[in-house]
Amino acid sequence: MRKDPMQDATYYETAAAPQVIPGPMQIAIPMAFTACFAWAMWRVPAFLMVFTDPGPTVDALTRRYAAASALDWLALAGVVLFAILGVMTVRRAPSEFEDWGVFDRLSVFIGRVTMLLIAALVCVMVYEVVLRYAFERPTLWANEMSLWMAGFIFILSGLYAMQQRSHIRIFLLYDLMPRTLQRVCDIISTGLIVLFAFFLFWGGYGEAAQKFARWETFGTAFDPPIPATLKPLILIVVALVALQAIANLIRDWNAQPVIHTAADDIDPDEIERLRRQVAGDE
Repeated sequence: MRKDPMQDATYYETAAAPQVIPGPMQIAIPMAFTACFAWAMWRVPAFLMVFTDPGPTVDALTRRYAAASALDWLALAGVVLFAILGVMTVRRAPSEFEDWGVFDRLSVFIGRVTMLLIAALVCVMVYEVVLRYAFERPTLWANEMSLWMAGFIFILSGLYAMQQRSHIRIFLLYDLMPRTLQRVCDIISTGLIVLFAFFLFWGGYGEAAQKFARWETFGTAFDPPIPATLKPLILIVVALVALQAIANLIRDWNAQPVIHTAADDIDPDEIERLRRQVAGDE
């Protein structure tokens, strides 16, 4: 039986785990990627006018959106550049799962971007609350913008949760099984995830492609393209979750079983802080 590495701080110092390298780049690169992605996402109709054959959809987009400018193409190039840099330079935080593979870097980088979106969402909501209740000048865009960002957060966080093995899992019977039978259960659960992703992608691709091609909007005063972006995003992230589940199965295949107990919910750092606080009060 292997001791749970989350309960052993020295485990993080082994050569198998990526070392924690704090620094401004761990924040700057996800921020730059998020800024470029947000700009490019907002300007998708301009790109569609370039790559889509002339027709009613292109005519409607042309009347509403200007043609793609040099700044738009620069933002699109920045998405690719900062995504590559982010995946290559992302580092594990002390509280994260310690065993990484190649695909895990992509999932963790997306997790970093999702964390920034949460901070941005809070700023938007605070801005709206202050304007609405302090100055009685509510915005026309904050509510829809919050819905749009929250949709991205809820969808993208699922990939990060899968990589961290923090999704809901019942260990009551799993821990009682021998390792061979545990592997069988892991294969079955991964197969079900892949099967679900396949049928969801198969059934939803047509509708998602149509909403994206015509850049379907929300139909409000601000009119953000929530259907045009979230529908395809669901399919993309579900496919990535299935790939991450396969990567987890491969990475965990030879891992020794971990016995889960109530002690897993205990935070050693919190206990140490409480001890110091009690000692200080005395």
